[in-house]
Amino acid sequence: MKKALKIIGKILLGLLILLTVFLIIMTVYNQIMLKKNKDLYEKPLGQLVEVDGHNMSIYTEGEGQHTIVFMSGWGTSSPILDFKPLYSRLSDEYRCVVVEKFGYGFSDIVDGERDMDTLLRQDREALQKAGIEAPYVLCAHSFSGYEATLWAQKYPDEVEGIVGLDMCTPNCESEETQKNESKQLGLVKLINRAGKNTGLIRLVDYDQSGTLTEDEEKIFTEIACHITANDTIINEGDIDCRINATAELNSAPLPTVPVLMYVSADNSGDELWVGGMQAMVDASLDGKLIQLDCGHYVHDFEYERISGEMKAFIAKL
Repeated sequence: MKKALKIIGKILLGLLILLTVFLIIMTVYNQIMLKKNKDLYEKPLGQLVEVDGHNMSIYTEGEGQHTIVFMSGWGTSSPILDFKPLYSRLSDEYRCVVVEKFGYGFSDIVDGERDMDTLLRQDREALQKAGIEAPYVLCAHSFSGYEATLWAQKYPDEVEGIVGLDMCTPNCESEETQKNESKQLGLVKLINRAGKNTGLIRLVDYDQSGTLTEDEEKIFTEIACHITANDTIINEGDIDCRINATAELNSAPLPTVPVLMYVSADNSGDELWVGGMQAMVDASLDGKLIQLDCGHYVHDFEYERISGEMKAFIAKL
C-alpha cells in the first residue's frame, strides 16, 4: 500500500513539474509573440476617433441607403473580426459599421464610468465624429441589447430597426441571477487574466465561423492576448451598472421600432430570456422572433441565414 502511494505521489509530482514547465514556456513564448506582433494589435483595421480624450475604433465597410451598426457582446475581444462573417455578406447593399467600445479591439482601455448611459453617449459621439449619420439599424449581440433598447427609447428618430443577436432585453434575467453572475465576475476575471498572462488563451480558436483568413486569425489572437479581461471590460459588467440599466429601461415603454430577434439554442430554454425578446417583438410595429439551433454567437454560425433575413427585414423599413 505504501509503495503504491509513493508511486502515485511521484506521478503527481511529475505531472506538476511538467505543468509548471509548460506554463513557464507558454508565458515566455507569449511575451515574445506580443512584442513580435505588436503591430497586429496596435494598427487599427478601421479609423480612430477621439471621445472623452481617448481613441475609439470605428470600422466601416460598404455603402447604401441604410446604415447597420454592429454592437458586440460583453468581453468580445475583437468586434470587428467577430462580426465579419455577417457584415461581409451585407456590405454589398448597406453601409456596415462596427463600433468598438472602450476596452475592446483597437479602442483605448480607459478609467471612468461604464454605465449604459455613458456607453450610449460615447458610441453616438464616435459615430458622429466619424461622419456616420443616423438613422441606424442597430445589430446588437448579447449584452449590447441593453444599449440598443435604451438607444431606441431615448433617441427613436435615430433608430429605424433593431436586429437582436441573442441579445439581452430589460427583463431577460432576474435580479437574483444578475447578482449571482456578479459574484462569479471575480472568478471570471481571475481565470481570464491568468490565461492572458500565461498565454494559454493563444490555444483558443477565435474563428468560430471558420471564415477568417490566416492573417485575420492572427490579429484576433493577438488582440485577445493583449486586452482580455481588462478593467474597462470588467467594470462594464458591474452589478450596479446592470441593475441600474434594467431599472432605467423599465422606466419607459419598450421601443415600437421594427425588430428581428434571434435566440440561440443555448438560451431557448430560458423562460425569462426568450420572454424578454418576445416582449420586444410584441411591442414592435413589425417584430419577429426566430429560434436558431446554434450557440450564443449566432452570427458566427448562422451568418448565411441571418444575412439573408436581415436583407428582407431592412427592405421593408
